[in-house]
Amino acid sequence: MDTGCVVVLVTAPGEEKAAEIGRALVEEGLAACVNVLSQVRSIYRWQEKVEDEREVMMIVKTRADAFERLRAKVVSLHPYTCPEIIALPVVDGSADYLSWLGSSVR
Repeated sequence: MDTGCVVVLVTAPGEEKAAEIGRALVEEGLAACVNVLSQVRSIYRWQEKVEDEREVMMIVKTRADAFERLRAKVVSLHPYTCPEIIALPVVDGSADYLSWLGSSVR
């Protein structure tokens, strides 16, 4: 089943920046909902060095057809040079929730 919806994962350096980005996405109709999860520990390779940092994870719910605009907005607000912005397809879900999600995104 193709729902036309995606969940987008975005990391940020802290809760305030994540809330700023999340609020902008919802206010501009690019996302129906953004969850901000604190205390994510990220271990990754960056510029030939292994990093171990505390970050915040945003779980963004939107429609697939809004993803490009959402990505551009995140990039414009994000302090990272190379922010994580990964879209995962929603293959199924509560019909009422998916209907609300679809109607909440412009």
